Amino acid sequence: MLTLTDVLQMPAVRSADPLVLAGAAHLDRPVRWVHTTELADIAPLLRGGDLVLTTGIALPDHDDGLTRFALSLADSGAAGLFVELGRRWSALPASLVGQCEARGLPLVALRREVRFAAVAQAVGERLVDAQLAELRAAEGVHDTFTELSISEAGPAEILAAAQRLSGATVVLETEQHRIVDYLAGPAGQPGTPDGGTFLDDWERRSRNVRTSGRTEWDASNGWLVTRVGRPERGWGRLVIGAPHAPSPGLVAVAERAAAALAMYRLHDRSRDSQVRRVHHELLIGLMSDPANAETHRRAQIAGLPPGRQYVGVALRPQRSAVLDDLVAACLRAAEVARAPTLASVFESEVRALVALPARADAVRAVDRWADEVTARVRAVVAAGSPVDELASVDRTLLEATQVLAVLPPGQDAHGVRRLDDVHLRGLLTLLADDARVSTFADRELARLREEPELRRTLRAVVEHPASKSAAAAALNVSRPVLYDRIARIERLLGLSLDDAEVRTSLHVALLADEVRTTRA
Repeated sequence: MLTLTDVLQMPAVRSADPLVLAGAAHLDRPVRWVHTTELADIAPLLRGGDLVLTTGIALPDHDDGLTRFALSLADSGAAGLFVELGRRWSALPASLVGQCEARGLPLVALRREVRFAAVAQAVGERLVDAQLAELRAAEGVHDTFTELSISEAGPAEILAAAQRLSGATVVLETEQHRIVDYLAGPAGQPGTPDGGTFLDDWERRSRNVRTSGRTEWDASNGWLVTRVGRPERGWGRLVIGAPHAPSPGLVAVAERAAAALAMYRLHDRSRDSQVRRVHHELLIGLMSDPANAETHRRAQIAGLPPGRQYVGVALRPQRSAVLDDLVAACLRAAEVARAPTLASVFESEVRALVALPARADAVRAVDRWADEVTARVRAVVAAGSPVDELASVDRTLLEATQVLAVLPPGQDAHGVRRLDDVHLRGLLTLLADDARVSTFADRELARLREEPELRRTLRAVVEHPASKSAAAAALNVSRPVLYDRIARIERLLGLSLDDAEVRTSLHVALLADEVRTTRA
């Protein structure tokens, strides 16, 4: 994270001969963006972590006004205030310095003239570089654990990857808080607060760490704890040593490693049935190397005939505890509908490949097959487009899983959803891993990140572009309140929501952000 100390060391800032006049104890404060302004009422437009640059020309000329200005910046969470001397003041007023010191707001005097644009550019480039590095690291984590999941790697390989990526001790424990396996971090790994080693008195300490969410940091032990699988499965927890508050990257490592461990457990359970084991291996083979002749031969032996139409299907049960029952329902539907099927559990969903006669109406046939399934186990069903050769089944399976990913958890279980049903949201789901889409959404919505109320208002406005009354009703607010919020949004974004192209751009950004959050 870029800090004020880092900013003060930048050549563009050093050339201005900076002098810290207040808040020197808070120079480790993170900087998230730079605002150049001469407005005294800039605070409502700031987000936490914004650095303010000004010459002070338009600031109040009396102590009370300067006091209010300093207090407003501190209350907004501004990272600091840089004032260039010479245009308004040769020395900053004592009242401004005193209020900034009292509120812990770093105040820096720039004693030489400086191009504010150069400072803003230098800070912006550092921030963007850091964000790109985060994206690349996240992509590396994703690729590592995806490959381990696809290859059905065991706990030892998954823990080794987590230890390598985190550089810390990694422990897998049971639901009863007993250690299953662990890998020690580098020499000097911090231990418990009382000076013991990392694993000392593990069971007692672990019982005292109670988590309500998926992943939480326990500062007393220096543990980052994430659940393996859903709570009702009782598969245990993964713990990574984290003596300091974990970064988003470390949280991603923990959660992806836990997901890979859960996937392994699901794979392991499927081995109880020889048929399901074969189906699972064939589906993985067809997804990873659909042109492999040996996989085709094995699929025919398993009952998937050649010369058919093949449709990939992804199913999400209403209750995760019935995944195995859902696989059984798929295999039963195959018998009733006379449509040979491969089906297996993949994490929190079931994937199936259905073979249909070459001249059959694929849509109606899959609908009938799905009706047989959901009559036994309630589930949301998504289907891909039919393909006419086994070498292309990875496309239909991938399409089905992507359509299912678009559908929210509370989606009505009736009917089969296809790519045509998900429209723009479906396209954004297909592009969800494209960094350019994430960058677009972040850029469009950056100034609303810390304004959930305004984000909800923007969502209502873009969803009801022709009726402010409908937008206000969707938010359960009056029209004057809605107009006030719209005005605040337009001031923050510097855009007009009356512009159709602007509304479209923001709507796409909101949908892309929602898809990304859902997938995460």
